[in-house]
Amino acid sequence: MENAIEVNGLTKFYGSLLAVDNVKFEVKAKEIFGLLGPNGAGKTTTIRMICGMLRQTGGTAVVAGFDVLKQPTDVKRRIGLVPDVSNLFGELSARINLEFMGKLYGLDKKTRRDRIDHVLELFQLKDRQSDLVKYYSKGMHRRLTIAAALLHQPEILIMDEPTSGLDAQTARLVREIIVDLNKEGRTILLTTHQIEEADRLAHRVGIIDLGKLITLDTPERIKQNTEGMRALEIKILNGIDQQTWIPLISKAEGVDQAFVAEGKIRVLSKDLSQTIPTIVNLIDKHGGRIENISVATPTLEDAFINLTGKSIREEPLSKEDYLKRRLSRSGLR
Repeated sequence: MENAIEVNGLTKFYGSLLAVDNVKFEVKAKEIFGLLGPNGAGKTTTIRMICGMLRQTGGTAVVAGFDVLKQPTDVKRRIGLVPDVSNLFGELSARINLEFMGKLYGLDKKTRRDRIDHVLELFQLKDRQSDLVKYYSKGMHRRLTIAAALLHQPEILIMDEPTSGLDAQTARLVREIIVDLNKEGRTILLTTHQIEEADRLAHRVGIIDLGKLITLDTPERIKQNTEGMRALEIKILNGIDQQTWIPLISKAEGVDQAFVAEGKIRVLSKDLSQTIPTIVNLIDKHGGRIENISVATPTLEDAFINLTGKSIREEPLSKEDYLKRRLSRSGLR
């Protein structure tokens, strides 16, 4: 099987609202594929259609050679889903939750026991297996959700925001487990709005924005395809938040994009030799003092901003603005 998942023209309308817009991509067997985009981009809707949880308006989704609409049972046998919202029961212990999931998957008693022991050990939950899940931390809860998805040893694992909201240590553990599962031969499709995570884990990345797939390639090739852009990092000291400088710097000659990332101003430009002195003079003129300035290698986030014109880290849109942008994409007013 060359492709584990094939999506062709996948479209979803909610009334007149276009949520997923003619999306097409394939996930190769035994690869980690990242579907990257900001909150509200259409990632979860796409995932739910691929899993058969949501019926598409148009297009097709084929998983492990089976059509999601025509052969849903065959699809569900071959995928393990880690949803963005937990599917566990808080009033039950971890072990009883896993027993319940194992029965749903049709596993016999001995197989259930062996696999439950294995995933509890793998996700470092064995000592807390008798505790009610409602008393678990968010990180423990997330690990148990992934463990439950692996009980029937699926060939394809679909993960919706697997590390969202986790502390750094737990997120690192989850990422290590994803890599190990892939090394065992599993295909993994994951959604994330964390660019560094996609860059670190995924063999290929599809970037989705407002329901439309805008690019698909390896992280390295996406980073290289910034149309000659170079990146500049600046830290300004004057007691003012870095973000307040963005409107001013964005208007400077030669600046294509300016945004704040990890406490520094990041500037994209095709001609840094012209842009650097312009920005330095501008900051000095407005009373700023530069702590450090350096040329940086373009990142996946730079490429995303170059493609979409906005940062993936932007605050979620208000309901009104969200609807306006979606309706605009749908060709409606």
